[in-house]
Amino acid sequence: MDELLGASGVLRGALAGVLEGLPARQASGAVERLIASYRGDTPTHAPILRDRADVAAYAAYRMPATFEAVRGALAAFAEAVPGWAPGSHVDVGGGTGAATWAVRATWEGARPVTVLDWAEPALDLGREIAGADPLLREARWQRARIGAALTLDPADLVTVSYVLGELTEADRAAVVDAAAAAAQAVVVVEPGTPDGYARVIAARDRLIAAGFRVAAPCPHSAACPIVPGTDWCHFSARVSRSSLHRQVKGGSLAYEDEKFSYVAATRLPAAPAPARIVRRPQIRKGQVLLDLCEADEQLRRRTVTKRHGDLYKAARDADWGDDWPPPAPPTAPAEP
Repeated sequence: MDELLGASGVLRGALAGVLEGLPARQASGAVERLIASYRGDTPTHAPILRDRADVAAYAAYRMPATFEAVRGALAAFAEAVPGWAPGSHVDVGGGTGAATWAVRATWEGARPVTVLDWAEPALDLGREIAGADPLLREARWQRARIGAALTLDPADLVTVSYVLGELTEADRAAVVDAAAAAAQAVVVVEPGTPDGYARVIAARDRLIAAGFRVAAPCPHSAACPIVPGTDWCHFSARVSRSSLHRQVKGGSLAYEDEKFSYVAATRLPAAPAPARIVRRPQIRKGQVLLDLCEADEQLRRRTVTKRHGDLYKAARDADWGDDWPPPAPPTAPAEP
């Protein structure tokens, strides 16, 4: 367990190292330009990350947020498939490898890892950062066009994080289909925006059509109960802000919240949550309001009051994205 908890610290230390020698103004300028590029339309034949300065600045700025978002999705998946750990991992469009680090922080032990991306500078830096961790030093960093021509070797787990938004609709479908054909489990993570959620739902539909079942966040594999255009399903991950974050965004808070949408689907036996908390719980005097996606394919608000005893205590401690109700604590064995 200690090795899992230490992964985040090792990553942050490695990211601090890549910014050494890069002037703060240059790093900030690169991040601002790259953010603007990512908000536009990006053809698959034109990598956004062009050189080491671009990659170093953007990795230091974005990798911690991507890492925390993917780790949140993987944690929910791991709860739904207890006792399983991937024997191999392919990270599609992985860039500098944030999802690879998130897998490293979720399951103990080493495993064959392949990171695929079109941007050679991103792969080079990802390889360099991975050298800081003995369990990731043997990962393969391979240049590949992420799109309709993508083919994947078989793997237990395929992650596709923060990449579908850079692709055409046809290429998105092809990438998800390639992941489904190769893997026992597929985890797709996108920004927690209406457009990001729409891309996740499209991926979810394709995975279900390919024979996968949803392990998280949904408590079922039926259609999403959200009426299109009225709302979107997303979650939040707390991210410590680096000095580069504060330079670019201003403000003095030591953290920010990364909003993300995701689906984790598998061919393995899975036990999805009975319900999922899909909004931040509202704590009122003597009661907690929980917005839930439930196993009968409905969205409902449940009110938990002091009269519910231990369940009320659990509701006060519950967080956005958690299973509901929480697992019952193990009972002590009876005395002989």
